[in-house]
Amino acid sequence: MRVLVTGANGYIGRHVVKALLDRGASVAAVDFTTDDIPNGADKFNLDIFDRNVQVCATTDYPDAVIHMAWKDGFVHNSPAHMSNLSAHYEFCTRIVECGIKTLAIMGSMHEIGYWEGAIDENTPCTPLSQYGVAKNALRQSLLLSLKDKINLQWLRAYYIYGDDKRASSVFAKLTAAEERGDKVLPFTSGKNKFDFITVERLAEQIAACVLQDKIIGIINCCTGKPLSLVKQVEGYIKEHGFKIKLDYGAFPDRPYDSPCVWGDNTKIKKIMGDSY
Repeated sequence: MRVLVTGANGYIGRHVVKALLDRGASVAAVDFTTDDIPNGADKFNLDIFDRNVQVCATTDYPDAVIHMAWKDGFVHNSPAHMSNLSAHYEFCTRIVECGIKTLAIMGSMHEIGYWEGAIDENTPCTPLSQYGVAKNALRQSLLLSLKDKINLQWLRAYYIYGDDKRASSVFAKLTAAEERGDKVLPFTSGKNKFDFITVERLAEQIAACVLQDKIIGIINCCTGKPLSLVKQVEGYIKEHGFKIKLDYGAFPDRPYDSPCVWGDNTKIKKIMGDSY
């Protein structure tokens, strides 16, 4: 099976390429730069939003597409989210016309907004950031226009960590502060509970999703287990032998973060099977 991955040079994309290769897939890896994409994939420097670029023909007609490309994914109120929204929609609808069988798009828990408890495919969405608004709008539009034309998967991710020198999460900030020799890292209360998943495990789930066609629609790529931020971060500090301490309460908790939220993992457990 040949899989096209957009945003393949990104934080998550590199790991998805590796997970696909490990599962025996043929991978066409597309991005503006390809320096960090694992060997074994066919690498393409392409602007997928350019209508003059024949993406399918150039990448040797993939069977499936994982659309992960997204500018400023860690900057939740960047104007790029809404300004690029129509380009994402046009790319997804255009790529389907090439005859691919499966289209998987990277989603986010930030589509939901404020919610307490488990998130499933029926959870209402009232996003509270420009990033969440744009992702939510793209999902709604594609489900309306493509749901009867293709195996459409919306892969909703949660709190990702791992490979932290390349990320922008609190774990990346913690690692950078430790390497600078900082004694203290300003922090929130740390009481919120989230569904934490390593980028490697997330990539394995994404690869498994797109390589099957029995389970489609909204799929939560997650662990299904909420854990407090303070417990996760303190465990991270201990695991890595860091000396830095956390200054709890230095920053306020974000108003759109729930006290406790996690993904319903029913679908992903079925896809992953015994390996989950």
